[in-house]
This record gives sequence, C-alpha cells and structure tokens, in this order.
Amino acid sequence: MISRFAPSTTGEAHPGTLLSALLVWLDARARGGQALLRLEDIDVTRVKQAWRDQMVDALAWLGLAWDATIVQSARTSRHEEALDRLAEQGRLYPCSCSRADRSGGRRAPDGGWAYENTCRAKPLPAGGWRDVHDLAVRVRLPDDRVELVDDGGMDLSQTPAHDLGDPIVRRRDGAIAYQLAVVVDDGDAGITDVIRGRDIAPSTATQVLLQRLLGLPQPRYRHHFLLLEPAGDKLAKLHGSIPWSELRARYSAGELLALLAAAANLIDASPQTFDWARVPTADKVARWDGRDLVIR
Repeated sequence: MISRFAPSTTGEAHPGTLLSALLVWLDARARGGQALLRLEDIDVTRVKQAWRDQMVDALAWLGLAWDATIVQSARTSRHEEALDRLAEQGRLYPCSCSRADRSGGRRAPDGGWAYENTCRAKPLPAGGWRDVHDLAVRVRLPDDRVELVDDGGMDLSQTPAHDLGDPIVRRRDGAIAYQLAVVVDDGDAGITDVIRGRDIAPSTATQVLLQRLLGLPQPRYRHHFLLLEPAGDKLAKLHGSIPWSELRARYSAGELLALLAAAANLIDASPQTFDWARVPTADKVARWDGRDLVIR
C-alpha cells in the first residue's frame, strides 16, 4: 500500500491542508503502508519557493514523517513523455477556447462550465504539441462511461468526455496541467491508494481515463470531508485562509494535532486508533476568532 499527500505550494498551509495530510498519514501508518509527500509546484504563475519550504516545515513540525518527498517540477521530462504517447495515439489537439467562451453553457459536475469539445477537429501543427504557442493543448478522451465508487461510498461514475469535456493537458503558458501531471506522478510512484478532499472527486473519472490511455494502473480512491470558510467556500491557500504561521504562534504541534483529530471525530492522532468509520462525511466550518481555531 503506497499513498501520497500532494499539496499545491500556492500559499501557506491552512487547517484544511493539515487535516488532509493527517488523514493520509494516519491511513497509511494504520495499514502498515508507505506515505509519500509530493509537492505540486508546476503552476508557475502561483507557486513560490518560500511556500514550498514552509509546507515541508509545517508537516515536519506536526511530526508527520514521509517515506519520500517528490518535487513535481523536477518531473517535467516524464510529463512530456506522456504527452508524446498521447500524441502518438492522435489524441492531442490545440484549443483556443477560454473560460469566458464556456460561461453560461452547460454545468459540469465540479460546478464549473463543461467544455463542449469545440476544438476537437483541430490538428496539431507540423511540429506537434511542442509547436503549439499561446494555446492550450487538450486530450481527446474516449467517450466511455467510467463506473466507479470510492472506498467511502461516493459515486464517482461519469462519462468525462461529455460531463466535463476533454481536459487540458498543457496550458497556454506551457505548464503541464494538473490532470496529466497527477496521473503520471501517481503511476511512476506506484501509488495504490489516493486519499484526498472531496473537492477533487469530480476529476477522478477523467484521471481514470487518462490512466487507461497511458497504460497506468488505477489506484483505489477515498475522498474525505472539507473544512470550509464561514461563507461556505473551502479553505484555500491562495486566499490566505487561517495560515499555519498564525496557528503555530498559538498552538503547540500536539495541541493542533489534537484539534484536527477531534474535527475528524478521531480518538486521537494515533495510527493505532485510526478508523475511517469515525470520520464524518459532512463538511465542517473552520473559524479563526483572533485567538482560537474553532471547527464545527
């Protein structure tokens, strides 16, 4: 059993980040498996080295030791090899559509606007995907339905090519897109179990189809509850939601672990007592009142 915690390094860690890390770590240790840390830092417009370093520091401060640390930006060659394999299958195409073009159309399972595969007929230039400039590159998915229920009982079944539309695999700015990178990285690391927040659940069927196209094994999935801001949005690093620097100034590592474990209805933050049956499925609200973290 090999699991991973894969945070983006786009801001300070917050209680939701740390809760997810704790659940991944507890699950792996309770089952005698490995837990890897993967720092997802390929979004060149948002990541900072300081936030990457701070993420490592925050997890170490909590006492969450990982069996290996992977830096996603060091894996560009593997991502590009995957693009080459998809191109050989004739599945890549350039896309000029913007988010504004999709706005007001058909809603997707993730709450955004579905992409209608408008540019599917466009061919790559003679130089292939590397010769696409200032346009996104998408992968034409098979029109297959994916039947899938995760380990927590969440139905993830979709026909991704229709429900969400063909995903971007290389962005306009040249960065490898999340959907491709996560599939390649999980495959290369031998990930058998993916534990992550339920906000990522709508992407799972798309990732399963990419795994099939690339000949990669399909992990088991489980999607846990989220910590939300009082307004209802999920806590976000990009928004600076209850940053770790403030939490560290208020709590010891043990105190914060106890708070996070209590939020997950766990007896404590020990692998010996960990049980998914105790973990709630409903999201909770996290508030910072200037002195204390309150999660209800």
